[in-house]
Parts: sequence; C-alpha cells; structure tokens
Amino acid sequence: MTKRNPDYDFKWCPGCGDFGVVRGVELALADRMQRLGEPVEKTAIVAGIGCSGNLVHLQEGPQPFGIHGIHGRTLPIAWGLKASRPDINVLVVAGDGDFLSIGAEHIGPQSKRNLDVTAVIMDNGIYGLTKGQASPTTHLNVVTSTTPYGKLDDPVNPLEIYLGLGVSLIVSAVSSRPKELAQLIGMAMDHPGFAIVHVQSPCVTYNDTYEALKGNAKKGIEPAAYDLPEDHDPSDMASAYQHARSGRIPLGVLYRRPDSVPMHERLEKAKAAHSAKQRTVDEMLATFVV
Repeated sequence: MTKRNPDYDFKWCPGCGDFGVVRGVELALADRMQRLGEPVEKTAIVAGIGCSGNLVHLQEGPQPFGIHGIHGRTLPIAWGLKASRPDINVLVVAGDGDFLSIGAEHIGPQSKRNLDVTAVIMDNGIYGLTKGQASPTTHLNVVTSTTPYGKLDDPVNPLEIYLGLGVSLIVSAVSSRPKELAQLIGMAMDHPGFAIVHVQSPCVTYNDTYEALKGNAKKGIEPAAYDLPEDHDPSDMASAYQHARSGRIPLGVLYRRPDSVPMHERLEKAKAAHSAKQRTVDEMLATFVV
C-alpha cells in the first residue's frame, strides 16, 4: 500500500478484521471484472466514517471510483449514484457505528425502494477509530470510555433489523474467511436489489472477539459463530428469523427475496406504463424564473 500510494497509507491495528474485508472486496471485484468483462472503473465504492471508511483508499491494483462520505450517510450518497447511473455497480462499505446508529434511519427507505446496491458492514461492536466508545452492537454491561458503569441499553440485532425492514438479500459472514467472504460479496453484487453483507470484523484493540467467534474448547468457550445448515432455505422468512434470533452468529445467506425487482427496473416499467412527460433539466429550471 505504501509503495502504490504513500499519501493514503492509513494504518490499522495489526490483526484488525478489516484487513480480511479489504481482501474479500478486492477478490470479489477482480472476479467480477473477469466474469463480466467490465472495467473496475464501472464500480463505485461509497465509504462512511470510521476505521471501515479507509477501505475506499486501500484497494490494490486497478482502482474503482471512491467517495469517502460523511458519517451515517453512505446510503443517500449511494442512492444518488445509482439513481443517476443505474448501469454502474455501487458498493457501500461502513461500520456498525456508522451504519446502525446515525445511519440506521436510511436502511428502511432503501429497503422499500430495493435500491440496487451492496452494503458491506464491518461490525466490531465498538467505535474503534474514536478510541473504544460503545456502539449500537456493544453488549449490555460492557464498560467502555462512554459507559463507565457498563452499557445500559440492549445491543441491536442487525440481522433481525434487516429482516424487519425488508432487505432483499441478507448475508452474514466473518472477516477471517476472506475467500469465502469474496464469494458472498460477489453474489451480493450480482443480486438485483438491496443486499447487505454483515461481517463480524473484530477490533483487536478495543473489542477482540476472535476467540468468542471461533470458540476455545480448552477454555470451555463455545463458538458464537456457526455455519447455516445445508437445509436452510434462504427464501423462508420464518427460518431466517429463527437463526437471526438464535443468540449466536449464523454464517451464510440468511435471507433472499425470491421475487426481487430493483428500484431502477421498477422506474423503467412505470415510465413505460404511463404517458407522463419527463421534463428536461432546462425545463425544470425555467419554472423557477419569474
């Protein structure tokens, strides 16, 4: 990274889970370029604020377009991109603090629109960049710099939230499996509609959950993460809710809407079905002239 672009040599803590996500995104984009024969410049990455936001600067090789946005507003920016250029592949990268706190208000509207973008969320259960404050996914009673008596509010369940808001593809993953993660991200980018890949990405400095996710038999720690069973039907909403509420971390394709039609296709069908005249920019500006 330093040799390619020393101006953007952002350093994450050694062992940070976000390194695995960077690799997963790189592999997914490389595969997409090869499969579809499209240049990487046909992809735009919209990043939020936080450790995860640096991912937009850390892509190796050919560079996609990148926008480092403002805190919690990745989805509105992605909506603007996709609405104006439905032909490009839009990828959102954000953290749990960015996406599920101030940004949470945007998930529902884009779910209902079925905006055709893929959001890769790095969940470390903490605000890492700003030195370990409690985030929406921090567990109850955890002591942090902003919760000296322990966190008093219950943690959110991201997978349950996505299901309730109607996200048309929900994938749960871990950053320690970058090749598998790349396949899941690639599948999400191919999905016609709003896709979220929620990644457990431990913060080794403020909330190291590697052992909890993987388990440790010698210490009597059962793994929090588990692979979804082969007989899980992603189109079965009841089954998806059951796994989302299991108290553990299911890994794989949790839910996929079988009849997903993205927003830009809905718009084209609506235009074809109605005779309303679409005004040019000049015509719209002329209405403001007195």
